[in-house]
Amino acid sequence: QVQLVEFGGGLVQAGGRLRLSCAASGSIFGINAMGWYRQAPGKQRELVATITSGDTTNYADSVKGRFTISWGNAKNTVNLQMNSLKPEDTAVYYCNTVARTYYSGGYSSEYWGQGTQVTVSS
Repeated sequence: QVQLVEFGGGLVQAGGRLRLSCAASGSIFGINAMGWYRQAPGKQRELVATITSGDTTNYADSVKGRFTISWGNAKNTVNLQMNSLKPEDTAVYYCNTVARTYYSGGYSSEYWGQGTQVTVSS
């Protein structure tokens, strides 16, 4: 199984910055991609940013130019640098990975962290 642990949520004023980190562990054979999703009250969970093992990145239009996703020291850790934060960014942020385990028979599965709260005040 794969476990994801998130760090870095908190309260920040509009215009400020925050850095989220996520570490994957468990019986991981290979990670295809990692990313961040968020869910605000009353809204569906949405993609924020993803990064593949080949370093291809993808961002939601709403965060382009403000957020940056990157790998950590090893490619089982992903970071999300959030700059110029807006109240609309307030949500629970969930770490996500698509990975293969030693027991998955070559198939990839999706795993989620517990979520970390990001609150941007006016």
